[in-house]
Amino acid sequence: MSNTALIIVDMQNDYFPAGKWTLSGIEAAAANAARVLDKFREQQLPIFHIRHEFASTEAPFFVPGTEGARIHDSMLPLDRANEIRILKHEVNSFKGTELHETLRSRGIEKLVIVGAMSHMCIDAVVRAAADLGYQNTVVEDACATLDLEFNGVTVPAEQVHAAFMSALAFAYAEVVSTDTYLASC
Repeated sequence: MSNTALIIVDMQNDYFPAGKWTLSGIEAAAANAARVLDKFREQQLPIFHIRHEFASTEAPFFVPGTEGARIHDSMLPLDRANEIRILKHEVNSFKGTELHETLRSRGIEKLVIVGAMSHMCIDAVVRAAADLGYQNTVVEDACATLDLEFNGVTVPAEQVHAAFMSALAFAYAEVVSTDTYLASC
């Protein structure tokens, strides 16, 4: 597994209760993500903490310099050489960041991905990673999203999540539960 890294995407305060953009099931997803994080720390494997800030102070969430834009306490990076912090300003964690170059410089070929939101930043990073040649595993119950609305139809978060996970599993990643992933380590 030395060529494997954990990517934790946008596990930030605004997605949690009392935040500006609370996601359905975020606390359960964070608990599962923390289990995966613990395994990577135990094995001293590379961990990439991705944090999103919008460029504008008019953004609906993740406003620069706010408590909501901070990484949630359950996912805080440790001051270790194998825990890298990446700040992004786009949905795709690769766009405009040093993520790809840093992964390549460390010989990383496989990514394990957790975080939020399933239908946006998780989807974007998994598809981009596959296009860049990485082998991806998404730990689906360590990801969260919210209800969406389109043309007057509200789609419950559970269905949004299932639709995006099934699409990623079709061609972009192995999609597994936390228990299944940890049993394979």
